[in-house]
Amino acid sequence: MSFLFALLTALVISMAIIPVMIRLAPRIGMVDQPDPRKVHAVPIARTGGIGIVLGALVPIALWLPMNDLLYAYLFGSLVLLAFGAWDDACELGHYVKFVGQFLAVIVVVYYGDLYVTHLPFLDAELDAAIGKPFTVFAMVGVINALNHSDGLDGLAGGMSLLCLSAIAYLAYLVDEGAARNITILIALATIGGVFGFLRYNTHPARVFMGDGGSQFLGFTSGFLTVYLVEQVNPVLSPALPALILGLPIIDILAVFAQRIYHGMNWFRASKNHIHHRLLQLGFDHYEAVVIIYSVQIVLVACAIMFPYEPDLLILAIYAVASAAIFGFLIVAERGRWRAHNSKNDSKLTAVIQAVKNHKLFETLPITLVTVSIPLLFVIVSVLANNVPRDIGIVSAVLAPLFLVYMFLRGRDDSIVMQAVSYVAAAFVVYLETKYVGSWTSFLNTMEPFYFSVLAVAIGIIVRYSRKTEFKTTPLDYLVIFMVLFAGFLLHNLPDKAYLGPMVIKLVILFYGSELIFTYARNKQQVFNFPVLMSLFIIAFKGLIY
Repeated sequence: MSFLFALLTALVISMAIIPVMIRLAPRIGMVDQPDPRKVHAVPIARTGGIGIVLGALVPIALWLPMNDLLYAYLFGSLVLLAFGAWDDACELGHYVKFVGQFLAVIVVVYYGDLYVTHLPFLDAELDAAIGKPFTVFAMVGVINALNHSDGLDGLAGGMSLLCLSAIAYLAYLVDEGAARNITILIALATIGGVFGFLRYNTHPARVFMGDGGSQFLGFTSGFLTVYLVEQVNPVLSPALPALILGLPIIDILAVFAQRIYHGMNWFRASKNHIHHRLLQLGFDHYEAVVIIYSVQIVLVACAIMFPYEPDLLILAIYAVASAAIFGFLIVAERGRWRAHNSKNDSKLTAVIQAVKNHKLFETLPITLVTVSIPLLFVIVSVLANNVPRDIGIVSAVLAPLFLVYMFLRGRDDSIVMQAVSYVAAAFVVYLETKYVGSWTSFLNTMEPFYFSVLAVAIGIIVRYSRKTEFKTTPLDYLVIFMVLFAGFLLHNLPDKAYLGPMVIKLVILFYGSELIFTYARNKQQVFNFPVLMSLFIIAFKGLIY
């Protein structure tokens, strides 16, 4: 449960901090102004990285026993946050940022003693005199690769989620051990921080992560990748980091190659990254992000499926995927191809539009969501025959907090209430899976039907609602893939097969809860009181019953 708590704690902290930082951004000068190189047209706060970093580091500090390597990691993360926030406020030069990056990485490599000992195609172990400097430059390269990929809403965060998810899963396959648990907890805590940020960063973004966030994500991705292949599971292929880190690496190398070829400054920002080139071909913002996500998904999925394959095969997969995306860009650019041409609506579109406009199609799904989810919260909390003490303690803390926000703030759209509701949803799914589903055969039989109908209702609302408050984004595409793929992978682990369905149910409830908060605000009291009641019941059962 500590892994789940780490993710949820990071999510709540990130979601709570970022709105505050958005309001403070103009006062502290952390606002990204539009310019010809950028794709946004209005000033945007770039304080999201503070929420990501603090959200991730708090659970790491709470749940992990400290050692030299973790102290080095925490120090490096805070250094990068400080230099990144400084740059977001004052536009530091590249060389000043390099000082912070090298400082953070050198402490991890030399004080934490984490460095690369094996390279692809080389059987001999690298001497520390070679491995440590190589690791420093490689990790600084990863930091800059993620930093430069932060060009579209949700892009750097989404690619980091895929990378970190792969690392967490590959570590999870290893037998119990301190290194395994460190890797999983850091990855999940960072994922929680990123999800809290993406809540505000989906297009059109309300906040950017800035250098403070992107450098931290690059640092954490590089740190965990080296840690995974060197200490958690040294028998993994040394070429595997190419697939895990994925597209940002080849993108930054290609950009540097173009700048060198054209005699440009290596470090001066330009519009020749993959996402810029996709936009220039006429793809819209969502399409460009989804295309890049798709390539990253292929690479990360291959890393999960072929972790022990020969270095040549792994690098060949990476080369083919990279060649495919760059080959497409080159051919399309030279042929002056454009993504969109004007077309009239098809008959199928007209039929779908007519169905969408029917009143029943509009009201029935949202009524189902706003009634069935609160009912599930209450039923599960009442029928759970056992509640772990740690869940009871957290519920005992969250219930009064939720009550205060309900009656004192008087704001139905409070981000704190939303965050607490997501935590309550996680508890409900866990209890329903572990302590209710097996308790009654009736509920066990009805469970697939309930969640299937709920998922269909949510899908109809998200896809076809005429309301504008809730919009689908590339993040939805990313989450759906991660859920389905996680369910498939976890189903293949007999002792953990229950985790796959649990993840799927959790995401369904998250989306349903989000719909109630953003779409059916006039019906939120129907949701708030069941959430509060379920938290009090869970707290009582976990602490007293």
